[in-house]
Amino acid sequence: MGSMSIWHWIIVLGVVLLLFGRGKISEMMGDVAQGIKAFKKGMAEDDTAKAEPVKPAEPVKTIDHQSAQSVQQPQTETHKAG
Repeated sequence: MGSMSIWHWIIVLGVVLLLFGRGKISEMMGDVAQGIKAFKKGMAEDDTAKAEPVKPAEPVKTIDHQSAQSVQQPQTETHKAG
């Protein structure tokens, strides 16, 4: 009683065909096939990227706007009012 017979599956298939129609199902299956192809292509590109030698990273470039002398603030005298 817990398992579904062949008649249950035929009815389910008929309902799915009525809801989506034959054209829509074949269109969805084509989209699934394209997705699988794109996935396989991506996996193949990952394998070729790993096989290529890795370029060394460039050193970090810094920009110094001020020289070390101009960074030091001149000391000013404080005047006491009073």
